[in-house]
Parts: sequence; C-alpha cells; structure tokens
Amino acid sequence: MPAADIQTERILVIDFGSQTTQLIARRIRETGVYCEIHPFDVDTEFVKTFSPRGVVLSGGPETVVGEGTPRIPDGVFDLGVPVLGICYGMQAMAMAFGGEVQSSPEREFGRARVVNRGGRLLSGLDDELDVWMSHGDKVTELPKGFVISASTPSAPIAAVHHEDRPLFGLQFHPEVTHTVAGNEMFRRFVFELCGCKGLWTAENIIDDAVNRIREQVGDDKVILGLSGGVDSSVVAALLSQAIGEQLVCVFVDNGLLRKNEREEVETAFVQKDERGLNLVVVDAADEFVERLSGVEDPEEKRKIIGMTFIEVFEREAKKHDGVSWLAQGTIYPDVIESAASKFGKAHVIKSHHNVGGLPERMQLSLVEPLRELFKDEVRQIGLALGLSHDRVFRHPFPGPGLAVRIMGEVRQTYLDVLREADEIFLDELRRADLYNSVSQAFVVYLPVRSVGVVGDSRRYEHVVALRAVETTDFMTADWAALPYDVLGRVANRIVNEISGISRVVYDVSSKPPATIEWE
Repeated sequence: MPAADIQTERILVIDFGSQTTQLIARRIRETGVYCEIHPFDVDTEFVKTFSPRGVVLSGGPETVVGEGTPRIPDGVFDLGVPVLGICYGMQAMAMAFGGEVQSSPEREFGRARVVNRGGRLLSGLDDELDVWMSHGDKVTELPKGFVISASTPSAPIAAVHHEDRPLFGLQFHPEVTHTVAGNEMFRRFVFELCGCKGLWTAENIIDDAVNRIREQVGDDKVILGLSGGVDSSVVAALLSQAIGEQLVCVFVDNGLLRKNEREEVETAFVQKDERGLNLVVVDAADEFVERLSGVEDPEEKRKIIGMTFIEVFEREAKKHDGVSWLAQGTIYPDVIESAASKFGKAHVIKSHHNVGGLPERMQLSLVEPLRELFKDEVRQIGLALGLSHDRVFRHPFPGPGLAVRIMGEVRQTYLDVLREADEIFLDELRRADLYNSVSQAFVVYLPVRSVGVVGDSRRYEHVVALRAVETTDFMTADWAALPYDVLGRVANRIVNEISGISRVVYDVSSKPPATIEWE
C-alpha cells in the first residue's frame, strides 16, 4: 500500500486547551482512523490544505463568553465536512452560528445521565446515557437550524445537531471512559458521518513507516541509543526491518539500571538473532556512579547523567564510519507538548533525560519513526513486529534510572540494595497476577534509618518505600490499593533477604499533589 494512503482519511482535532484533548485523538485512532491535534489559532490556509474528512473541536478551560477567548479557526465551517464540538467546542460552535451561551449558576462536574432525543450521532443508543460532564457555561439559546439531541435537568441543551448540515455538539465528554457509549459516538462520527474506512492499523502503520524510513535514509547508516524501554525497542525493531545492517544500536550500561536489564536487552536483541541487530554494549557504570558521588540535588543528578550519556554515546558514535542519522523514540505526545509550548508556559516539574542535545553536537540528521504515534499505538506495532509482550508492556522506567529513586547521594551499595528490593516487588506483583493491573510500580531508597530487630540482633538500617500507581495518561494517577497480603509478602522478603533494609513503607499519595516518581 502506498505510504500516503493510511493518512488520506484524516480527522482534524482543534485543541482549545482541554486536559483530555489527547484522549479525543486516541479514541479516534482506536477506531482505525488517522487524526492530528492542532491548536485553535492555526490559520485558514492550514485548515484548507490539511483537507480533513471531519473536524473535532475539543473542550477547554476558558469561558467562551467574553472578548479575547479562543475561537474556532476561520474556514472550518467552509470545508463542508462534519464538525463535532465537545464541551467548549460545542459552545463555541453555538456562538459562531448566533446562539447564546451563559455561565451556569449550577456547575456540572462528574457523572451525569442525559436523556437521549436522537439525531444522527445518538439515535439507536439507550434512551438514557451515562456521561461525564465538566462545565460551568452552557448553551441557553440554540442557533437557527440546530435542534436538541440530549438534555439533563441542569443543562437542557446537553447535545445538539443541525437539521441540514453535518454539525454536532456534545456538552459532555465522549472521550473519557465514564461516558459509556463514547467510543460508539466516535465510531459513528468517523465512519457513518465522515465516510472513513479505517486504514490506520498496526500492519499498515508498519508498512508505511518502513517505506518512509527507506526513502528518508537511503543507503546511509543510522545510530540509535537503545535503552531497552518500549519506545527505543520498537524503533530498533522497526528500523531493523526497514534497513537491516545499516542500523547500529548502542546500549549504554550506566550502572543505574534494573536488575538483569543489560542481560535482558542482549537476549532480546542479540542472542535470539531474529532481527539481526548490530548491538554495541558500552559498560560505563563506573563512570556514571563516580560522577554522581556526593551529589544530592535531583536536578543536578539528572544533568550529570544526561551529559555523561551524551559524552559516552558520542564517543561510541565516532567509532562507526558513515553514520549520518540519529534515530530517536519521539512519540506524538512529545510533539503535541512541544507545539503547545508557544501558547502557554507550564512550570518545570523536572527536567527530562533525553538525547535531544546530540543532533546539533554530532551534526546528524534525525529519523523519528514514532513521532506520529501514541504510546498505545507504539505498543501495538511492537507486538506486530514480534517483540515480546513483557517488553512491550513493561512499566515505564525513568531515563536517569535508579539514581532518581535513591533520595540524596547515589552510592554503589545503595544501588545494589535498591536493585534487589525492586526485583522482589515486581516479582511478587507478577506472582499475584497484579503487574499488568498497575501502571507503574517500583521501590524508592530513602535517606533515613530506623531501628529493626533480626533474630536477637538490633539493626539500624535504611528504609525503602513501595510505590504503585494506576493511571491511563500519567498526567494524573491514583495509588494502587494492593492487597495487604501481597504488601506483607513484599515487605517480609525485602527485610529478610536484603541486608541493609530495616523497614518497608507504602506510598499512598496520588498525582496530584504528588508526582509518580519521588525525584
């Protein structure tokens, strides 16, 4: 199939700043239809040349009432394609056609039940629909030609559609899981209303990516920093399929990895010899740990690790002649967040360890085959490429590794203890069939000591904390309510099997206000 075919069917998602805009795009992608997110202030020419089959207007934190608030880009309604407005998007559409929106004295937030009055988007669904509301403003007067599709006692106009034109509005959020029929609404929108067929599949994505990689790099060599994480593993498998021996993978053992991480990567990409990867393993553990000696500040640790990685990677890259390209595992959320940064600045919670400084220093061109994909799509093509389920669905691991799971100074003895404790925690989760039920789980080494008793001896050793969370997007997370017996087994094993730990505690903080990682 020609490379462009899978993106011929495309939906344009206009972002008004909602926390759930990425969920909208993910729901559309899950139906098998390609879509892109672009900010509300894109120009008319872009809207026209993008040539979407349909447009979705997201929710947003602003009030649509008043001057200077975000408006729908010019040209959207001139395309003649179906438009779906969600929450703020519905209100903005109503105002654009002459309707009225007012601030509601009764804010709706959370689960709600709407009465379904039909219309092309909702007809045939249940008479009453469980949905998720999050709004203060509401449409109080419909524009000419619009009729009500659903209502609640506090929001009589909870969904609308135009009698003649393919215009639809939902005051609730179909993208969140609490809206039970949300996936069906998106399916109807892209297939029945926009006329898409569903070309965005894992197999088609792989074929498309392979063709584009070959066209992009030609006969040149490509170097990849293979960390063993999901993104870099999928990039390695994809590039290997596309260009074979032209790919050089460099795995840097920084001494900050999980137990057996190096061996597992070598087994997955070398010993099985299924992908024919040219994998170079660089043992730089002593170099990293030595540079971290005496450093306690988490940001300073991250900077040291990042710079050391660049130096080690650059040293290794110079050994390989003919390398013209640097492969990176950039994924679509990274692209979205980078594009959105010009519309508003967020506080820096922590810096991210990446190889972003390498291209300029090394004068290499970038190849980023995952930059159009969400994480769940990356996992699906990883499976389709033959990577193991365990590797594709492994929990996230921070770039700086165990260094940011040791509070304060990093020492080799601390790393050795933490590696063993972390392995015990994950092992017990797998034994209890809970590993895939939580989104991320790990152990944190704390810089405090407590008294313990082992046999007849008094022990004054360090404390570790267990952390397990449940999340869909990692922007918010709830602590996982693990069974007491599982926590008990983990604690007993850690204290009894590892010298240097006297006490185990469990972190019951959600995000926000806490972050998932401790540093």
